[in-house]
Amino acid sequence: MRYEDKTWQDAMRLRVDFNGMMINAPGRPGVCEEDISALAGKIAAATTAMKEKRGQMKWRELPYNQDDVVEEIIETARGVSERFENFVVLGIGGSALGPIAVHQALRHLRYNDLPKEQRGGPRLFVEDNVDPERMAALLDVIDVEKTMFNVITKSGGTSETMSQLLIIVSLLEQRVGKNRINEHIIATTDREKGNLIKIAQKLNIKTFYVPDGVGGRFSELCPVGLLAAAVCGIDIKELLAGAKYMDELCVAEDVWKNPAFMLAVQQYIAMQKGCNISVMMPYADSLKYMADWYAQLWAESLGKRYDNQGNEVFVGQTPVKALGVTDQHSQVQLYTQGPFDKVITFLGVDKYRAEFAIPEGFSDIPDVAFLGGHSLNELIRAEQLATEYAVQKSGHLSHTITLPEVNEFTVGQLLYMFEVQTAFAGELLDIDAFDQPGVEEGKNATYALLGKPGFEQKKQELDCRPKTNAKYVI
Repeated sequence: MRYEDKTWQDAMRLRVDFNGMMINAPGRPGVCEEDISALAGKIAAATTAMKEKRGQMKWRELPYNQDDVVEEIIETARGVSERFENFVVLGIGGSALGPIAVHQALRHLRYNDLPKEQRGGPRLFVEDNVDPERMAALLDVIDVEKTMFNVITKSGGTSETMSQLLIIVSLLEQRVGKNRINEHIIATTDREKGNLIKIAQKLNIKTFYVPDGVGGRFSELCPVGLLAAAVCGIDIKELLAGAKYMDELCVAEDVWKNPAFMLAVQQYIAMQKGCNISVMMPYADSLKYMADWYAQLWAESLGKRYDNQGNEVFVGQTPVKALGVTDQHSQVQLYTQGPFDKVITFLGVDKYRAEFAIPEGFSDIPDVAFLGGHSLNELIRAEQLATEYAVQKSGHLSHTITLPEVNEFTVGQLLYMFEVQTAFAGELLDIDAFDQPGVEEGKNATYALLGKPGFEQKKQELDCRPKTNAKYVI
């Protein structure tokens, strides 16, 4: 297998170019080598913490400890592919964004529109919202009798996911009967805690488990993401091999040799200089939804009110999604001539999976004819380089991550590198990158408004909140 070939692995190594961060111009929030040197003590402490806390970061062991479950996933996926026309993920947040990003990256960009013999697997739908129109639209295009549903929630109590499950169970009862519901549902949840494991046991549903210590936004490389990937024909062993390869790079204590640590250090310095926006701009449609997945990882992990000592700090960097070249025509004006409050991460690809020549034509119109004889590959690469140049020339900060090609091995590297970067940034900021108290407040308010037992006090609090002032409503 190619991912076991060290020469091939090294040829597929991601490149991180941070020249666009090393700007040392008056009035510009650039990073210089002296800034990094000045953080030597903080970087050393964060490096030590990453080593000492590795045992708590169970997501870091996913490339190493899943041999048996990977085989089980592959076997299950084979059965799903043989029996069903559709595979529907019921989940939200990390349970949905990771599967969407990996599928977009590694499958045909029109996957669901292809005939099954070309797809090689069922159509995939990820239902990551509770907009009633969305559920109605899904049921308009699938036959539930020909569909496998994967309900994913580690806590087993996520209101959005459990609402979807209630709808699907009711439909299956009507269409296939109570005794056959378990033939159409796979659960992915905690092994012992929560309501979904109780439901799975009651209905005798096939279940995969989210490992202890693996939070939702760090869960794509466990059954949460691996099952949907395998069902659609993605080589999950190669995905994990890429993550393992990146882990070996990310144990380097020298920040100049550790790509994830260096990315975190530069973002930290940029934050200290007022760059509180992180733009992710892939120059490949296949990587478009990596920006969505990254947005949750970065925002939910680093947006914190308190540091580890309980001091109010209100830290974090707001993630923004962009797509090259689409957003050259909608956002880059701001990025080159707007405020110096952003760091732009360009995601580039050396070799696209298709080549498309631009034909000769309209020789009497030079402004069009010059494109003939080139290719879309040349054009998108030129557009990326030109945008990088324009951003750097204007003194705004950027760095570029390049994938030699988009495949399971490089995507595994990318996911894992961003996870380590996020954890290291949390150590530099002295915050807990793995909790989400702000999210919990919103969840609890939702429970109270819908009358969930045990949330009566929160409901009373909501009922006593100041009434809307009509003066401020137009």
